[in-house]
Amino acid sequence: MKNDNTVLIETLLAAIDLGSNSFRLEIGRFENGQIQRVDYLKETVRQGGDLDAERNLKPEAIERGLKCLARFGEVIKGFPKHHVRAVATQTLREAKNRDVFLRQAKKALGFDVEVISGVEEARLIYEGVSRLLPQSDERRLVIDVGGRSTEFILGHQLTAETTDSLRVGSVAWSLKYFADGQLSERNFERAEIAAESFLDAVADVYHNSHWDVAYGASGTVGAVAEVLSYAGFDEHYISREGLAWLRHQLIKAKTIDKLELAGLKEDRKAVIAGGLSILIGIFDLLKLNTLVVAKGALRHGLLYDLIAEETDQAEDLCDTSITHLLTRFGVNKQHAGNVSKVALSFFDALLPTLNIPDDNLYGLDKHRQILGWAAQCHEIGAAISHSDSQRHGAYILDNTELMGFAQSELHALSLLVLGHYGKLRKLEADFEDDGFISQLMSLRLGVIFCHSRNFPVLKNIRFERSDRSFFLTLPSAWQKAFPQTCYLLEEEILAWQKTNWSLVVSTPD
Repeated sequence: MKNDNTVLIETLLAAIDLGSNSFRLEIGRFENGQIQRVDYLKETVRQGGDLDAERNLKPEAIERGLKCLARFGEVIKGFPKHHVRAVATQTLREAKNRDVFLRQAKKALGFDVEVISGVEEARLIYEGVSRLLPQSDERRLVIDVGGRSTEFILGHQLTAETTDSLRVGSVAWSLKYFADGQLSERNFERAEIAAESFLDAVADVYHNSHWDVAYGASGTVGAVAEVLSYAGFDEHYISREGLAWLRHQLIKAKTIDKLELAGLKEDRKAVIAGGLSILIGIFDLLKLNTLVVAKGALRHGLLYDLIAEETDQAEDLCDTSITHLLTRFGVNKQHAGNVSKVALSFFDALLPTLNIPDDNLYGLDKHRQILGWAAQCHEIGAAISHSDSQRHGAYILDNTELMGFAQSELHALSLLVLGHYGKLRKLEADFEDDGFISQLMSLRLGVIFCHSRNFPVLKNIRFERSDRSFFLTLPSAWQKAFPQTCYLLEEEILAWQKTNWSLVVSTPD
């Protein structure tokens, strides 16, 4: 029987946002269609300023992050795994040694940390903002200036329709244009021109003809709005006049160490100039007069996404993203669907023998989903070239941004697409990973059985596994009826002989 404390914990949801400037933990309870805040913790970690020349996180940045996550971990200890989601954004997207940090982060926090793409970050930001706004029919633009990236989203009601994430943020811009601590007119001019130049690529997409109301979320927007409200400006809006006033105040202070403004928190002093110059660039580029200050943020989007996962809405989003990707690269969806169905039927036959450790990033259901998506995507590389199409497809998946997917999930898809035919040792994969090998074997068999681009006859075919051997038993008439399939299976047997796994194909006497 559960005690009262266990019951209480199981009603809570936790979202952790590992931002470039700050780490945040939001704990909420879902009540009456809304998430009510239970607790909120924020720590300035500023990892975004501690990438070295080779784009590795410095040891001191790793240590600060792990100590913060250990404190967060103590707060959410005992939470069910499916009630917690922790995500990292631009700094860890860039960091070459992110895997080193992520392994230690899991131990410190007690839960997995995902590195999400810029597009997924933008979607979650919009989810958080839209959920905390009154429902209306207005077309919305949402802007979030973070530490190392800025997100733009066009949406309607609860749906993000167009998203972009650009590598320009308050930490990065402050380090680049105000590294000497001088808040000079020249430094501001350089920073603003650079920001406009960087953001110009999306100016047409987010032109004011495409939206009715512009909202600013979290980070820099929140910090600027708070300073302006203390100075007598409307706390609900950031205006062009307010930005000009704040810029003047910063230049008047001359240096960061002499900057004293009511409402400006100590942890924001070092990055306010970079964030402000980006905001000014956005106002000028998009010809904004006002930006409505929104309450929602990435962490709120994470909480609502956790609820969506309970109702399979998250899976629907991933399916939609895959469908859009297939359309974009001109994939034959019927054939892709056939390969997916056949691969999943082989994988399902292996389910009783699969051994997925509890600490594995993905459970059985997620392994099955990833296999299905990979099977649908196995031919996307052919849009570039039929020669080495599996490598092109793997590259696309490793470098695309899809709503609903973490980067680790996209990399899992990439590995399967890379290995769906041809030599196996080309894969930089863990051949001791039971789940991955079963996915890979199932996918390769799905491709072989669908080689004629028709749905194959699978009646009376048995597929089993024992230890490191897979056993495929075909009806006795198969060799005569389907000689090309049998030839491809013979080649497949040889391919697996060069690994520590084997495929055995037989027919009954």
